[in-house]
Amino acid sequence: MDQRRLRVIRHWQNMKNPIQYLASFTLLFWGLSTAAIYGQIGFCSGNSGDPIFMEDFGSGTTNGPALPTGTTTYGYVDGEPDDGNYTLSSNTAYFDWFDTDDHTPNDTNGKALIVNAGYTPGEFYQRTVTGLCENTSYEFSSWLMNLHPSYSGCNGNGIPVNVRFQIWDNTGTDILASGDTGAIYDKNTPVWEQYALVFQTLPGQTSVILKMLNNGAGGCGNDLAIDDIAFSTCGDYIDITNDQGETHILVCEDYGPVSTHLTAQPDYAIYSTHIYQWQESTDGVNWSDIAGETNQDYTPPTTTTTIFYRVKVAEDPINLDNALCNAYSEVFDIIVIPIPEPPESDYDTITLCPDQGGVISVSVPSGHLVNWYDAPLGGNLILANSTSYSPELPGTYYAESESELATCTSETRTGITVAFDTPPMPVDEDLTFCTGSSIILSAGFDNMSYVWNTGATTAEIEVDTPGRYSVEITNAQGCTAIKVLTLTELSVPIIDHISSDDYTLMIQMANTGNFDYSLDGIAFQESPIFANIPGGHYTIFVRDKNGCGTVTMEYIHLVIPKFFTPNGDQVNDLFIPEGVGSYTNYEVMIFNRYGMLIKHTKNIPFEWDGSFKSKALPSGDYWYSITIDDKILKGHFSLKR
Repeated sequence: MDQRRLRVIRHWQNMKNPIQYLASFTLLFWGLSTAAIYGQIGFCSGNSGDPIFMEDFGSGTTNGPALPTGTTTYGYVDGEPDDGNYTLSSNTAYFDWFDTDDHTPNDTNGKALIVNAGYTPGEFYQRTVTGLCENTSYEFSSWLMNLHPSYSGCNGNGIPVNVRFQIWDNTGTDILASGDTGAIYDKNTPVWEQYALVFQTLPGQTSVILKMLNNGAGGCGNDLAIDDIAFSTCGDYIDITNDQGETHILVCEDYGPVSTHLTAQPDYAIYSTHIYQWQESTDGVNWSDIAGETNQDYTPPTTTTTIFYRVKVAEDPINLDNALCNAYSEVFDIIVIPIPEPPESDYDTITLCPDQGGVISVSVPSGHLVNWYDAPLGGNLILANSTSYSPELPGTYYAESESELATCTSETRTGITVAFDTPPMPVDEDLTFCTGSSIILSAGFDNMSYVWNTGATTAEIEVDTPGRYSVEITNAQGCTAIKVLTLTELSVPIIDHISSDDYTLMIQMANTGNFDYSLDGIAFQESPIFANIPGGHYTIFVRDKNGCGTVTMEYIHLVIPKFFTPNGDQVNDLFIPEGVGSYTNYEVMIFNRYGMLIKHTKNIPFEWDGSFKSKALPSGDYWYSITIDDKILKGHFSLKR
């Protein structure tokens, strides 16, 4: 892989989040743009080799050990470091600092160098790096973190971290490179940020001295962690292309032998001369030199299998075979993709349910996708890149495998024949039942599975509560339908009272319903009002039309005439209070307008012919007083001649 891109990818993977990634590169470009002020700060612009030196400060749950004498001018403490002190720890939660892990990926209880900067500049860290190659460019890098949160202490004005990197010759007298990070301000969250310097060793020079110094002021803030100090070779960015300008070749297995011609293309950003050694690999990990291939161009043998090529490059022939002194190009891939097998399916025919989201599916290995067609060869593409398909019509559908890397398709397609079953077709129902009873609800289909909204799983259920009931009906093919039954409760008739007004009898109900009314239990009417009914004793019948029962009530209908005409024509000649005789205890009295008692009976049928002592009384208003079981009814009527 392109070493520069590899380093960027690793940089991304080691970040806590994308904001850190952007922050790091902002600092990188800031460093490059201020090179005149801070020196050579910045990453290798070409390809870096593997680290030849790495300091990750170890791991463990206890602090320390102290750095070797001469490594730092700061004092070691086994705990919280005050100004001008440091510790090595897997814990950063000192004072009000961030509590976060070290930077080294995938270690357990990894440690970092934790520094509380002093009030005067001083060396955080000094280290001699040996085993370098003369006349060779290198990249030094280190990860730093400002440990002081912006929201804690210092009234929001924490002193920023500011570190100077220096590369000295092995005598400590000549400085080869120097650069400052600039102000690394407090943040809301812990962020590891990477900084780098590029330098070149001198003739005869195989070791250098790294120094990291505090540029910031002491006081509230300027607290930092340092981790993963590394040295790597820095070479040109070297691409490999063929005569067609391609950087890789991707072909299907049935393409045939692949032949090409390769050229290494350095950008001359670092090296002024280039010594080449071509390498090959069958897995992109383990590489071997290709004997005799030391030119800028290389023509590989034709191949029908996957193979990778790169060049190892140095400025000096003596450095070519020294891993500490060379760099590697980008990789040219020749990828031969096997023809995929057709998709696998657990069935070749299936019955689905229309309009119920039925799907057919196949499986393919990782790295392959599936396209669906309407024919075993050619035909129309009906769905791309899906292992499942939802057909809308019966028929046969064909799944074809395709490699994700290239358009390499299976030689045959997997066919699945689809039939559609007829699902149950229930009819919703509106049902009624009588208060105090229950009703049987039925799904209406036999030999299927049932799920009621009550939780029952039988074809029928018995209920005694009104409401909305539903049942999901599923046939043997898995097709489902929903039947809804709306149940209404019907009340048993309840008579509140019965009243009379002259010859009209009225029934008042205590509840509502679909009722019929009768005075004899034979002839029923829909109205609760009966007109022109003679007084007397009646049994009142009220029945529910839906069969929820019949109730009765005994009632004596009293009719007291408003007038009578005792003129001997045999029509309305007598004043008779109708219905009074239906009572056991009663008394009837008639008075004239002056309160004189004219007629009186007790517990015997009453009638008056309009006379007093056999003498006809004149026309006028007369008064009655009827006592029934201690209840007195009074009123008046007219006598007309």
